[in-house]
Parts: sequence; structure tokens; C-alpha cells
Amino acid sequence: MPHRAETSSRALLGRLRDAMADGGGDGQARLDRIVDLIASSMQTEVCSIYLFRDAETLELSATEGLAAEAVHKTRMRLGEGLVGRVARQKSVINTANAPGEKGFRYMPETGEERFSSFLGVPIQRLGEVLGVLVVQSKQAREFTPDEIYALEVVAMVLAEMTELGAFTNEGTGIAARHQQPVLFRGICAQEGAVEGCVFLHEPRVVITNPFAGDTVTELKRLTDAVDTLRVSVDQLLSGATVTGADQAEVLEAYRMFANSRSWLRRMEEDIKGGLSAEAAVEKEQSLARSRMEQAGDNYLRDRLHDLDDLSNRLLRILTGQGQETGAEIPPNAVLVARNIGPGELLDYGKTMLRGIVLEEGSVGSHAAIVARAWAIPLVINARGITTEALNRDPILVDGDQGIVHLRPDDTVHAAFKDKIAMATRAQERYASLREKPAKARCGSVVALHMNAGLMADLPSLDGSGAEGVGLFRTELQFLVRNQMPTRTELANLYKRVLAAAKGKRVVFRTLDIGSDKVLPYMKRQDEPNPALGWRAIRVGLDKPGVLRMQLQALIRAADGGPLTVMFPFIAQYEEYTAAKAELDKALERETILGHPLPSTVEVGAMLETPSLGFAPTKFFQEVEFLSIGGNDLKQFFFAADRENERVRRRYDTLNVSFLSYLEMVVERCKETGTPLSFCGEDAGRPVEAVCFAAMGLRTLSMRPASIGPVKHLICRVDLDEARAVIDAARDRGEMSVRRAVSDWLRTLP
Repeated sequence: MPHRAETSSRALLGRLRDAMADGGGDGQARLDRIVDLIASSMQTEVCSIYLFRDAETLELSATEGLAAEAVHKTRMRLGEGLVGRVARQKSVINTANAPGEKGFRYMPETGEERFSSFLGVPIQRLGEVLGVLVVQSKQAREFTPDEIYALEVVAMVLAEMTELGAFTNEGTGIAARHQQPVLFRGICAQEGAVEGCVFLHEPRVVITNPFAGDTVTELKRLTDAVDTLRVSVDQLLSGATVTGADQAEVLEAYRMFANSRSWLRRMEEDIKGGLSAEAAVEKEQSLARSRMEQAGDNYLRDRLHDLDDLSNRLLRILTGQGQETGAEIPPNAVLVARNIGPGELLDYGKTMLRGIVLEEGSVGSHAAIVARAWAIPLVINARGITTEALNRDPILVDGDQGIVHLRPDDTVHAAFKDKIAMATRAQERYASLREKPAKARCGSVVALHMNAGLMADLPSLDGSGAEGVGLFRTELQFLVRNQMPTRTELANLYKRVLAAAKGKRVVFRTLDIGSDKVLPYMKRQDEPNPALGWRAIRVGLDKPGVLRMQLQALIRAADGGPLTVMFPFIAQYEEYTAAKAELDKALERETILGHPLPSTVEVGAMLETPSLGFAPTKFFQEVEFLSIGGNDLKQFFFAADRENERVRRRYDTLNVSFLSYLEMVVERCKETGTPLSFCGEDAGRPVEAVCFAAMGLRTLSMRPASIGPVKHLICRVDLDEARAVIDAARDRGEMSVRRAVSDWLRTLP
């Protein structure tokens, strides 16, 4: 008669702890003892451990019952055979007829054809599969739930032992974790190259003892920690600003998980089965992460993410590890995180970080906006880096290529230092152009302005040589707060921005929220395509209270001086006139209240939708300036979501169709004398900037660090020659002018 689950697993863990405690032998000897112990305890003819040799290859690392000569020779790809399926799916396979299972792979060198029954469980830690634990028997039967549970508990302990390097040595062929060089290929969200050391936003918790020495003590530790967690969650949620029923529902779901009896009961059963309190938490967390990755429903995925977050909090309480360890941020810190919000990122400060690497994120995320404002490299979608990196690991971030080198070898390090040195020399060369205009050899002058969104950006106005701020993103002040800023707070901020500009023109873009920029205190809209939905000026016109408050704050900040306001995401003439009417009302109200009015008020619009290029001539006559918002315009022009890596790189900014559209807008603005600029990431790329200038755009706005390289190239070219190269490529029917322009640039002296 089988034992109860907690009894069998506890006995098995007890034997495993005793076997490991003697300390004898190397890593291979430990593996051999473990498979022998499990096979005898579970009364199976076979127990095998497969560990990853590399990211795609599993290797038979120890066995009791299969042919001994197959150890370290039998290998299979991820997803290959039943073992490979367990690893890929991160789930249990339990079958009475293994050879009859779909995908079964016969390994003749192992002699496993004699065994019918198969039970395989993933060896995983926090969602990362490290290997597969298998038991087999000749008798055709399915293993019981108690036996599955016991093997899962042992697999979790094996994961912790693997993490701690218990099986590392030359005999096993298993490399020590967290010691080897690792290359991560992510996505560039902000250019630049830096060398530094890792600072983890949420340092990984290390469980040094997965075994329960005293069940009663471990249960009390868990209960006390859960009580502390619940109190901290109540305090956290009581301070949150709730702005709608949906947000209240989400917060209550978070509280519900923290108070879940079933979650606590599962962890208590794990402790009774022989695990320590923290090991029990991590076991349930790993299972939750596996379910999270397979969940197709976004709501369920978010709720499982809540449970993952609570588990991390609970682990930090139990171990005393994590954000409150008192670890100092090193002077050359590169922040590594799964993801991060703008408020958390701003808490670190620009001077504390040299670069940022995220496992998740997007090119339009809040973190990307802040990184661009700070002009520090950002690589996103660097999968697996938070589980591999440790605090103070050396790291090289190549934001230009979207590549991260963790613990690089000497060859890579030397090549990277050469790249940084070349970039430094180039910046020194650009500095000599700071006070000079961007004057092409043909005599045309291109005005170069900078984009900003934080007070910390403004010192770059002088240092970069920018002629003004072509775009000040006002939404960042809303995104980093837990509640709506007041009119007075905004007015004081805008006043400081104008003072820091020292008389140079600052274009304030009104609140551009929605799509990927959702305020923490704003009800999230369930929209099938948020980028095309209720956002920017559409929100401002439908809910004019915030727009009016912001406009009044801008008027007060001007304090009798000049004011420039730009409305985002204008798709048709009527939206501009409605927004302009709101500004007129704000000016009237400020007059009534006795506040000084700006000496001049310039009112413009962002051209981010193709439709606005075809607006009536009266619009171009009435609007006082236009700024082409390249990032949004390009995604709508090509119907390619800039957050979707499968499509966003398919379409070139220097595509002939896109340049022809820009040419049409330039001509329409010339006819009405409407000032026109181009604002966005592409304006800061030298080749693209030259092409825009050649098409007639004489004002470009970009991040401060791009002004030097763009000015350097413009000063070397004749824009008439550049236009001739572009026209020739168009006449030849080329899809993009990039190759033709690049070839021409290489001929320049």
C-alpha cells in the first residue's frame, strides 16, 4: 500500500539529505547516489537525470537501470522524445506504455526498450527548466498522484542543488552556473555602448537549504512570513489611488491572492513533505510560472503574474534577501530587471546608471522613453538574463546591436573597449561643432532641436548644441505619479523648464496618453488596437478637464513670456480647431482671474497620421507650425505596429513611398508658409537626417546625443547632390534609397 504523499516525499527527502550530508565524492558521485536512492525508494527499475548541456540539448547525466555506458553520451534536442517533451512543455508525462506514446524516441544504447512505464517531471527553478527527472519500470502502469508529487518535490530540490553547483565538475561535463560568459541577443531600444557591472533591480533569492529540519518550525516560519506579507499588501493597497471599478477589481484580486487559503495550504503540504519554508514557496512559484507561460488568456496571465510577485515578496521576507539587503549601487551600474516602470527607474536617477537591460519591455515603453531622455543604452527582450546574472557581474551593453555580453571573455572585452574608445573620440570631434550651425556645403542650414521630457534633460540643451526643445513630452510627469498632479505643481514644473531653457524655444506637447502610455490612476480601456484607439488629443477632447488644467498651467508658467503649445495625434482639421478653442477658453479664463498672459502664443499640431497630410488648405493656413511625428506616422503609413518585432523592421524609413509622402507635406507647407519640422528617432540617425533635409525639411528634433553626429554629416554634404541621388534612385524604381545614398556618402572626402 503506497504511503501518503507527504510521508513518501518526506522519507525520500530525508534519505536524500543524509546522502548529500556526508560530502563524499564529486558532482558525478552525487548524481549517481541520487538516482540509486530514488530508484530504491520508489521501487522502480530505472531512475535517470537529464541535464541541459546547452540551451537546446539534454544529456543523460546519471542513471540507475539504463546502460551505464550511455551516461554523457545519450543526448536529445529540446522537444525530442518524451524527455524532450517534458522539458519543452515544462509539465509531467505519466504513461503506462512509453513506446506507444506519440513522439517516443528509442535510444538503443540505453537498453530502455524493456521498460513500459514512464514518469518524467521537469527539474525547474522559477520557470527555468534545468533538466528532467525520470523513473521507469517494466510493469505497465501509471504512477499514482502520491508518487508524482514525491518526484516533483525531489525535482525541486535537485533544481536548487544544480543552482548551487552541487553537480559541477569535469566528470559531469556540467559547467558551473553564473560563471561562464553568456551572450544575450535582445532588441535595441536606445543606442550606445557601455561597460559596467550588474545591479539587479530584484536580486535573485538564493535558497541554501531546501530541506526541512523541523517541520513544526518551518510551518511557523511560513505562517509568520505570510502574516507579514498580508500586512504589507494591505498597507500597499491602502495607499493606492483607485480611479475606477476595474482598477479596484485588480487590486482586490491581488489582495485575494495574498489571503488565499489554497496557496498557503499547498505550501504547508510541501513543508510536511520535507521542504523548507522558502523551498516550498519556490516550488509553488515555479509551477505558477509554468502555468503563466502557457496561459492564453491575458487576464489569467496577469493574475498569475500577481501570484509570482507575491511569491517574490514572501521569499524576501523569509530569507532577508532582495531589495532591502542594503547593497550599494556601484558607480558603473547597469540595471538588469525583468521589467520596470518609469517611477521605479527615475528613483535610481540618471547619474546612478550607465545602461539598462530588460528581459521584457518594448521600444515604446515608459522605460524606453526615460532611457532615451537620459541618453543611456537600453536593450530589451534579453530573455533569461535575470536568472543568469548576479550582482556585480561584469557586463557589456551594445545598445546599437541589441547585444549584451555577461561575464565576457578577454577577447570580447578588448574588442568592446576599442568600440567605446572610437565612440568617445567621435564625441570629442562632435563637441568642436557645438557652437556652429548645421550648414551644408550647398549653403542650406538645418535647425537641430532636442527632444526632452524631464528636467534632467535640460542641461543637454547647451551641451549638445541644440537650438531649442522641439518636443517636450509632458506625459512623463503624469506617468511617474500615483495620482493626478495639481495645476500648481505643473505650472511650477513648466516654469522651471522655461527658466532652464534660457530663452530658447520650448515646444510643449500636451498630454499624449493612451495606447502604451496608461496612467496608473487612469481606467485602462479594453481596446483591440490601442495604438489606433482612444489616445492623445482624443482623450483630451472627450475629457477636457485635464487638458484645460494643463493649458492653464502652461499659461501661468509662461508668466508673460512666449509660449509654444503643440497638440498630439491630430488626424483631421476639426480636431485642431476644437483643441485650439480649448486654449482660447483657457486664455480667457486666465484673463478673468487676473493672471498675466503670454507675450506670444504659438499653436501647432503633430502630423502623426497620414490623413492630416491631405487636410484642407485652410488647415495649413491656420496652424502656426507642424511637426511630423515620425514614430507614429511610420507605423500607420506602413500598417506595421512598432511594438511588433515581426513587422516593424520590414519597412525602411528611406522607402521611396514614405519619402514621397514627406515631400508632398513639405510642398503643401511651402505653399502656405507653414513652418515644418520632423521629430522622432529617425531624425537622430545621420543618413536619415540628410535625406529628410534633402527632401526640404529644414528643422529636425532628436535626442541630444544625436545632434553631434547629425550635424557632423550635414556639414559634409551638399543637399542638392543628395536630392539628385534620391531622385535617381526613385527613377530607377528602387524600393528604398538607402543603398544609393549610403554608396554616395562613402565617396565623400
